[in-house]
Amino acid sequence: MLSFVVHGGLPAARTLLKSVTVHTLAESLGGVESLIEHPGLMTHASLAPEHRAALGIEDGLIRLSVGIESQADLLDDLAAALAAAAA
Repeated sequence: MLSFVVHGGLPAARTLLKSVTVHTLAESLGGVESLIEHPGLMTHASLAPEHRAALGIEDGLIRLSVGIESQADLLDDLAAALAAAAA
């Protein structure tokens, strides 16, 4: 499990989520496959923005659960998605 914040807030986070091909978008993290989620849009969407901010849940926050896929495939997928989000 790891989490990170992409620069560019929600627009960059959405672009990153749409750009991954190996990671699967899912709310439930943990399994044999690599999963990715955006807490502000998914698991914590019911919280008011101020409450999310107080909890440290920024608009650019991304959470990953790494599975059993090839390390190179996962890194390449994430690198391409990060590049798309930064564009």
